[in-house]
Amino acid sequence: MAGRIRVGIGGWVYEPWRGNFYPVGLRQKDELAYVGEHLTATEINATYYSSQKPATFAGWAKAVPDGFQFAVKASRYCTNRKLLAQAGDSIAKFTSQGIAELGDRLGPILWQFMPTKRFDPDDFGAFLHLLPPSVDGVPLRHALEVRHGSFDDPAFLAMARDAGAAVVLADHDDYPAIAGHDVGFAYMRLMRAQADEATGYPPAAIADWAGRARAAAGQGDVFAFFISGAKERNPAAAQAMIVALQ
Repeated sequence: MAGRIRVGIGGWVYEPWRGNFYPVGLRQKDELAYVGEHLTATEINATYYSSQKPATFAGWAKAVPDGFQFAVKASRYCTNRKLLAQAGDSIAKFTSQGIAELGDRLGPILWQFMPTKRFDPDDFGAFLHLLPPSVDGVPLRHALEVRHGSFDDPAFLAMARDAGAAVVLADHDDYPAIAGHDVGFAYMRLMRAQADEATGYPPAAIADWAGRARAAAGQGDVFAFFISGAKERNPAAAQAMIVALQ
């Protein structure tokens, strides 16, 4: 296996996880460390809404063990705009806020686009050219979560491949499941957790996604996150997938 498979959830502060995933009485400030002990990755959602301080990123990095990685969700000001080609200043502000403090705990940057955002080859190509390959000496990997069917286009897939950006494979009722070219890592977002399933996804579905992750790991690292759906079940789903991969 060429790459490592990391499995996680979105964020770590969510009240319904207390007494469900987190033990009763666990202090909120210890929740990230608990995630680090039981999962192998998480997405940072706070960066989508506002900038964070370098010391905050450094603190997050210290809270988790070696091998754990954070996917960092890019600022909405970079992606939720009419002209992506004009996002340069926002991208620079986002990448320079201190994410390099995560060091070897830094996983991919997740660039999420609105479901109404259509594929415009010229504009999207200009956006990809704005994505930096590194920040403060730390290499950056970029993952594109597009949510409109117009992106299911060979031109977009080639464009992403040439930029070295992964295309997020989404498991969702409404968003297209677009498989990108091999760029050395893969990113999956699994969004169909069900409240009536103890592990969010049925065991057969967990096994299927574990198999897909194993196949993708032949080309590099894989990041799989259980997101939304019946969110209270996502930690159990992630733990079940980790077991299935053993």
